[in-house]
Amino acid sequence: MAQRILVVEDSPVIQRLIGMTLKSGGFEVEFSDSGTDGLEKALTATHDVVILDIGLPGIDGWEVLEALRANERTRSLPVIVLTAHGRAKVQDEADSKGANLALSKPFNPGEFRAAVTSVLAQAA
Repeated sequence: MAQRILVVEDSPVIQRLIGMTLKSGGFEVEFSDSGTDGLEKALTATHDVVILDIGLPGIDGWEVLEALRANERTRSLPVIVLTAHGRAKVQDEADSKGANLALSKPFNPGEFRAAVTSVLAQAA
């Protein structure tokens, strides 16, 4: 059975790139384009990892991450945060809020898929 990934990203272009990258690796991908919708999907469905943009409409990615970590059901769900502001700028906050990994946009598709695979392997 394919591993399920929830991608919470408001850019249709980035959604398409992530979708192609992950689907070519055999993953099942579900999308959300807002923090509110993404949080609802993460809390009500089963996913193996959440890929979460920081800059989202409504509640932002940090708020979604905090809500996921505060919920018993999703507390240990692997979360990868995405940022357009450079990984180094958000790494400390990502670590302190419980993200498994922070990645920068734009990204190399092969390296992105490898990072997702690595986070999933560490969580297994």
